[in-house]
Amino acid sequence: MTSHDPDPPSPPADLKAGLGGTGHINIASPAQEPIQDYPIERVEQVYRKLDLRIIPAFWVLYFLNSAIRSNIGIAQTMNASVKHDLVSVLGLTPKDVSTALALFYVSYVLFDLPSNLIMSRLSPRVWMARIVIAVGIIGTCFTAVNDAWSLKLLRFLLGVVIAGMWPGMAYYLTLFYPPSRTGKRIGMYFTAAQVSAAVVGLVSAGFQQMDGLGGLVGFRWMFLIYGLLGVILGVGLLWWLPDRPLAPGEVREKSWWVKWLPPSPEALTGEDAMVHYHDLRRVYHARPWTLKDLWFVLLDWRLWPLVLMYFGVVGVGIGTQLYGSVIIASINSNFTGVQVSLLFAPIWIMDLIAILLVTPISDRFHKYRPLFFSAAVCVQIAGLLTVTFALDNQWGRYGGLLLIGFGLGPTVPICMAWTNEIFQKRHREVGVATASALVSGLGNLGSIVTTYALYTGWPEDAAPGRYRYRNSNFVMIGILCMSIASSFVMIALLKVFGNEPSNKIVGSDGNDSGEEILDGAARREVHQRGFSRLIK
Repeated sequence: MTSHDPDPPSPPADLKAGLGGTGHINIASPAQEPIQDYPIERVEQVYRKLDLRIIPAFWVLYFLNSAIRSNIGIAQTMNASVKHDLVSVLGLTPKDVSTALALFYVSYVLFDLPSNLIMSRLSPRVWMARIVIAVGIIGTCFTAVNDAWSLKLLRFLLGVVIAGMWPGMAYYLTLFYPPSRTGKRIGMYFTAAQVSAAVVGLVSAGFQQMDGLGGLVGFRWMFLIYGLLGVILGVGLLWWLPDRPLAPGEVREKSWWVKWLPPSPEALTGEDAMVHYHDLRRVYHARPWTLKDLWFVLLDWRLWPLVLMYFGVVGVGIGTQLYGSVIIASINSNFTGVQVSLLFAPIWIMDLIAILLVTPISDRFHKYRPLFFSAAVCVQIAGLLTVTFALDNQWGRYGGLLLIGFGLGPTVPICMAWTNEIFQKRHREVGVATASALVSGLGNLGSIVTTYALYTGWPEDAAPGRYRYRNSNFVMIGILCMSIASSFVMIALLKVFGNEPSNKIVGSDGNDSGEEILDGAARREVHQRGFSRLIK
């Protein structure tokens, strides 16, 4: 794959007329050859069409998958006053709970990379639908858990089937958007996790009122309904999500194993497809990756600072999501289960607000992503310090949880967007697929730390008293400091070593090829958009 692609198509006459007869913006390539690009207004129209097609579907699937993954946390406090909570019904010890929570991330880490690599080889649409359907089936099976071993087994299986969803979504976006535009989009559907966390808390109050209906306790109704909704959504995605885009004139051929599935809807047609082809030509000329390509990605030192950045923020995020209700209950032992559920929701509303405020700006100033990331992590640290030391002010401690939620919001989308930017330029498609999976998968080892070793998994720290969970909070502050340090190390190393396309990429002719496709988006990404044209 080289940068010597066919000349870009000219806009139609009516488009030229509407632009004063020119229809193009002239931008000089690195070789100082004038290259004609479509006007930015026209390009923005195409990306907005893609937004309407992709982002709502991703939002809904991420909402349900997040609910199915995390509802075990709120189930620990549902109907606790009558001993119909998850812990009482199943006779769980604190170690059983922390082990079950951690097993999910063990299998997630193991299967994240294989899942993403399979998705890059097969149909991204079908693989994403497969993930959602399988998550819905396993989620439904949680209705039947009766003891510790079945809970642990299902949590492990849930990690197996959901692995690859989050990095797969990030990889999928790079098939339709330039990396400098992915932070905002990742943030848009990442808000589903925050809304899900809030809704799971709020709706659990309703499920608690269903306690005993049909012979099922409240948390079993919650598991059943969320699981069935997941299966229905997964099937629907086969008719809605498009597969990777095709170059103009190409015909989509169906492999034998997907011929019985509905045909892929095309994301763009006609002139929209031509504009997208010119602006993001790199995705249309991707070649199948080889084990040699994968090996060079795995050896790239740029992976490891990103993994450590993700380790800290996702560990604190999952710890807050799964133990937030437990922390709230420890702030005031007189809170009822319903009150805890209602107080849990605003944490994720703050998270959502921060995502909507910060991630669009981080795209416009994409060269400063690590600074946005580090500032948000500092807000989390401030929140944890407040929760830890404001011992005589219960609402002050609760305010600290709101700060944690606000700081959490932008960090994961920014980290994934930065990963896309670095590895698509350096290793192309296999770089994005591999790096996003490894950053997500290995970074989720932080989730194992916070779910297995902290809070209820740390008996001495969980003992009732004035300083309950203090040491767990200190550990979370420590791993957040590591995330900040890793982001600055990454900045320094990129300054020294750069991030040019790897000269180890093997071309279709068998020769090494580090050439970069200079499509319209690549030429624009040399400069930041800043606050100009903010309405776009």
